[in-house]
Amino acid sequence: MALNPGQRAVAQDSHRFRVVVAGRRWGKTTLAIRELARFAREPARTCWYIAPSYRMARQIVWDRLKYRLYDLRWIADKNESDLSLTLRNGSRICLRGADNPDSLRGVSLDFVIFDEAAMIDHRAWTEVIRPTLSDREGHGMFIGTPMGRNWFYDLYQSARQPDTANWSAWTYTTAEGGNVSADEIEQAQADMDIRQYRQEYLASFETYEGQIYYNFDRAASVQEQAASANTIIVGMDFNVSPMTAVVMHRTNLGLHVESEIVIYNSNTQEMVEEIQRRYATHTVMVFPDPAGVQRKTSAGGRTDIMILQQAGFQVKYRTAHPSVRDRINSVNALLLNAQGQRRLTVDPGCRRLIEALEKHTYREDTLIPNKDQGYDHITDALGYAVEFLFPITRNTQDMPAEPQRWGVQTHSYR
Repeated sequence: MALNPGQRAVAQDSHRFRVVVAGRRWGKTTLAIRELARFAREPARTCWYIAPSYRMARQIVWDRLKYRLYDLRWIADKNESDLSLTLRNGSRICLRGADNPDSLRGVSLDFVIFDEAAMIDHRAWTEVIRPTLSDREGHGMFIGTPMGRNWFYDLYQSARQPDTANWSAWTYTTAEGGNVSADEIEQAQADMDIRQYRQEYLASFETYEGQIYYNFDRAASVQEQAASANTIIVGMDFNVSPMTAVVMHRTNLGLHVESEIVIYNSNTQEMVEEIQRRYATHTVMVFPDPAGVQRKTSAGGRTDIMILQQAGFQVKYRTAHPSVRDRINSVNALLLNAQGQRRLTVDPGCRRLIEALEKHTYREDTLIPNKDQGYDHITDALGYAVEFLFPITRNTQDMPAEPQRWGVQTHSYR
């Protein structure tokens, strides 16, 4: 079975778990059959291929797998109703559907493939299949075309991290598979909208519909930079669980988020102590939720703002909440402006913020952020600082004659 260069690279990779994101007709099924056969050639192995449904497993791979193993004269017995093959060496290859996850329990596996993984409930892997690999230290492969930024996207991003042991990740476009002509790909571009085309042919993880921070792009917005020298800028959201802060420093163009602090079942005093521990030699400028001027979380009756000020922090806030829309627009404009500049970047270690910027969405058919997702606290913390420092420029006729006064400073419009 001839392999294209990408298939060959994945097949030769020795990591225990491999994630392959590929465009349509790249050759995912060919690779799956090849890997099932490779692992099953050792005696007494149990290898599973899992598709989103039993019917898809039969349609995608069953006949091709049978014919391939018949050609090799490996098959000792087959069960058409169970979609299983018993090989002459005692190994078994079984095809299964993830539409009934509980039916997948109770086995020990040497190798498993999740095909079209983006269409499968993540619990089929985390709760059902992963434990079946433990006693035999089995291997796994996850292959598929993206369908938004769901668990398959998270798995791919996690597998790409250099410090993730036993995992590797690969991505290939349809064209790189060599199975689809350039003319056909060009025709697909004419027939499909840009989002569909990028997802299906370029193997791109497209954003959720209704994404709030639509100008965030992991490839462009996530960057490593040297830590701040003297002054840090902290956006802070007051909440008991979690207390959240986003730590930034100024750049030539705007801001760089260098770290995040998330403390559950906490309070403002504990957040202050953590900032002091991490940044003992820095000047700290905090841009908090304006509600902190009234909110009291200490036994002595001190407000959140007072706690920050008494810690020696420079505290800057508006006397009234800016609108949610203004905060969101300010963050989006800093992420990417009309001139193509990206003035807000994020360190790759800020995983909660990165996830929130990618996945925080509006409630269906509204412009109301969905707080049920749990992404609002850390993005609010970011927004308080960004909106204060880089507000969306207002029309001059709407600007006050005298500068407005905020909590501790006079703010000048740019």
